[in-house]
Amino acid sequence: MSNNLTQFDHYLADDGPAALVVREHLMPVEGTDGVIFPATFAGGDGFPGGYNVDGDTNGENIALIDSVGSQSNRIEPMFAEGDYKRLVPQVVIRAKDKSISLLQAGHRAGDAIVRCSALQQELQDAFKKLLDGDATPLAKIAPTSLVFGVWDSRDTQAKMPRLVASTIRAYNVRKLTRSAQYVPAADYVGSALLDEPADKATKEAYAKRGFVHVPATGSHGGVIAKGGIRRDATLALAALKLIQAGNDKHATLKLRRYILGLALVAFTRLPGGYLRQGTILVLDPDKKTTFDEVYPEGKRKPAGVTHNAALAYAKDTAKDFGVGKDRSEDFDVERAKKDIQGDGGGKSGGKSKKTK
Repeated sequence: MSNNLTQFDHYLADDGPAALVVREHLMPVEGTDGVIFPATFAGGDGFPGGYNVDGDTNGENIALIDSVGSQSNRIEPMFAEGDYKRLVPQVVIRAKDKSISLLQAGHRAGDAIVRCSALQQELQDAFKKLLDGDATPLAKIAPTSLVFGVWDSRDTQAKMPRLVASTIRAYNVRKLTRSAQYVPAADYVGSALLDEPADKATKEAYAKRGFVHVPATGSHGGVIAKGGIRRDATLALAALKLIQAGNDKHATLKLRRYILGLALVAFTRLPGGYLRQGTILVLDPDKKTTFDEVYPEGKRKPAGVTHNAALAYAKDTAKDFGVGKDRSEDFDVERAKKDIQGDGGGKSGGKSKKTK
C-alpha cells in the first residue's frame, strides 16, 4: 500500500484530533483602518435588514463579513478547475442555453436543479443509502456534498454536516453611512426635451430611467473594524469519522480517506481576498496565522499540512476510491412540475393531506 495513502490516517483514528483549525487575521487592502462592506441580509423575524452586527453598535460588537455558506460557495467551485476537477465527478445540468455545474448549486445534491433531472432516482437512492449508513453512492455522484454539507430537505430528509466551515467576522465595528446624488447628462425637462411629469408615476419613471436628479442619502457606507478582522476555519475530523460505507471497514477507510483528501485540499486553499465591491481582504502581516490540530482533551499541536501535500494525497485517495463518472443531463420540466405539486416520487410525493 502506498505510504501516501496512509500518511493522514492519524486524522481518522479514534484517538486522533477532533478538528483542524485555522485562524487568520485579515485587513483591508487600504490598511487596518480601511472601510470594508459586510454582507447585507433581508429583514425578517425582528431583524430590520442590512448588516448583521451583534452587540452594542457603539461599543463591543461583532459584524458578520462573510458567512459560512458564502465561504463554502466560494471554495467549492475550485473542484471544476485544473487538477482539482479530476478529484470529483463533473456533473452538469443543462437548462435550455445554460449549463449549471453541481458544484455551483446552492443546495448541492439536494438542489432542485439536479432533483429535476434524470439523476433524481439515483440521488434519492443515494440519500436513502446515506440514511442506512452508507455514504458511498452519494460520494460517487456528489462527494463535495459530504465535504460542505447537504440536506435533502425536500425529499428523504437525509442530512450530512459540514466538514469544512469558514467564517469571516469583524470586531468592534463603527458603522458608516454614505450619500450620493445622480446628476443627469442634460436638463431634459428644463430644456423642454421632455414634458414636465404630470403625476407621481411619471416622475418615478423619469427617475428610474435617469432623466432627472436622484438623491440617495443615508445608505450603507461600510464599517471600520476597530477590533480587527478574523477568518476562523474548521475541518471537523470528528464528523468525518462518522461517515460509513455500511459495515465494510475496508470500504469505510477508503471512503473516509477520499473525503479527507477533498476536505484537506479545500481547507488548505481557503478563498482569496476579493469578497465584494469595496471589500478586498489580505493577511495582516503583524499578526500570526495559526494552523492547529485540536484534540478531544483540548490539547493543540501545530498542523503542518501544505496544499501541495494535500493535493497529492487527494489524487492518490481518489484513485484508490474510484471517482464517479462525469454526467451531463437536461433539466426536466415535467419532473419540476411534479415536484412543485409534491409528487416528485420521494418522501414528499403524493397528495398532500389536509389539516383540520
